[in-house]
Amino acid sequence: MAQRETLLIETFVKLADTMVKDFDVVDFLSVLSRRCVDLFDAGDAGLMLVDADGHMQVAASSSHEMRVLELLEIQHDQGPCPDAYRTGAPVQCPDLRDATQRWPQFAPDALAAGFRSAHALPLRLRDVTIGALNLLRVEPGALPDEDIAAAQALADVATIGILHHRAAAESHLLSEQLQYALNSRIVIEQAKGVIAHKLELNTDQAFEVLRRYSRDHNQRLADTAVAVVDRTLDTAALTAKRSRKAGRSPSP
Repeated sequence: MAQRETLLIETFVKLADTMVKDFDVVDFLSVLSRRCVDLFDAGDAGLMLVDADGHMQVAASSSHEMRVLELLEIQHDQGPCPDAYRTGAPVQCPDLRDATQRWPQFAPDALAAGFRSAHALPLRLRDVTIGALNLLRVEPGALPDEDIAAAQALADVATIGILHHRAAAESHLLSEQLQYALNSRIVIEQAKGVIAHKLELNTDQAFEVLRRYSRDHNQRLADTAVAVVDRTLDTAALTAKRSRKAGRSPSP
């Protein structure tokens, strides 16, 4: 088997390995950018991802020079990566000397850095595009169809890995938030019982006292509840501030 085919298979295996517990998305993208340099005879390669606000960000670069060019693409909102992201389709520029009107800022900078052609593949899954893979070459010319197909396949697999990682992270965060909410509700109910008993209030009044104290002291409700339950916060202090505001002495 040819060395290039072996490397391509190894890269697919590496990109598919996103189910491991210690999956590192930064290393994942860095490997992809470096492998693309070897696989597609690129001078440099990089990846951009779109953040939660819809702005493109540099996610990985095969070199410092590539990172600078990617930042220029973002700054001027022009170049192969922004175009591939917007269109959701591969972008080819066989000769950057012919692209000075298409990309008036990016093309001259890329040429000055020693590149002659630029190519980009969208990071997409069905109708969702999350970024683009950038390939810059020192020689002019279009990428062969088989290279475009292989690079797009790598970009697709990478997209699946990234989306899987995001979904897992969001699921874990949601699980933590739900568990926190459940735990908080338990301690809040306990605190309401303590306050109702100590201050001779019903549970609704007790909750209002707890909530008002938390807001007045810029504390989370659950944290105030914990302090009440473990007795680090005296229930008398819950109404002290309110009483002073009303011009009355705190209740004994």
